[in-house]
Amino acid sequence: MLIFGSRWLQLPLYIGLIVAQGVYVILFLKELWHLITHSFSFTEQQIMLVVLGLIDVVMISNLLVMVIVGGYETFVSRLNLQGHPDEPEWLSHVNASVLKIKLAMAIIGISSIHLLRTFIEAGGLGSGRTTYTEVGVMYQTIIHTVFIISAIGIAYVDKLSNGAVDAAREHAGH
Repeated sequence: MLIFGSRWLQLPLYIGLIVAQGVYVILFLKELWHLITHSFSFTEQQIMLVVLGLIDVVMISNLLVMVIVGGYETFVSRLNLQGHPDEPEWLSHVNASVLKIKLAMAIIGISSIHLLRTFIEAGGLGSGRTTYTEVGVMYQTIIHTVFIISAIGIAYVDKLSNGAVDAAREHAGH
């Protein structure tokens, strides 16, 4: 009972992630206000960079929701949302494996936004208008590629694992 009950030690971690999400809401509102108040003085590129920042905050917030709701449901306790009109569609088939793949895809999405921002800002390389270097852009691209390869690896291992489980079930049925 002690070992099984220890899962509740994760509750403060999930509450902390909810607080972190609140901080991201404040950051989003601050950046949105910044965009609104400077909309007439910003160039199109500056507006695009701020909007990409807003999208980044939303994607990180979505990642937090997946970790909070999916992790709590998977590792702590059932939420008993069956029939609730706001129940997320993905929650009905969430498990540790699905959560890993969803998290990997969310991280790739966040990395893609960062890389796009880097490419846009790096347009000024050599002009002194940017803090990026060619080497920095290259490393960021390599890191993004590693994220993609890792996600493919996770999905492949998951497919192999599910195939082995299906084969074992089929064998047990005969």
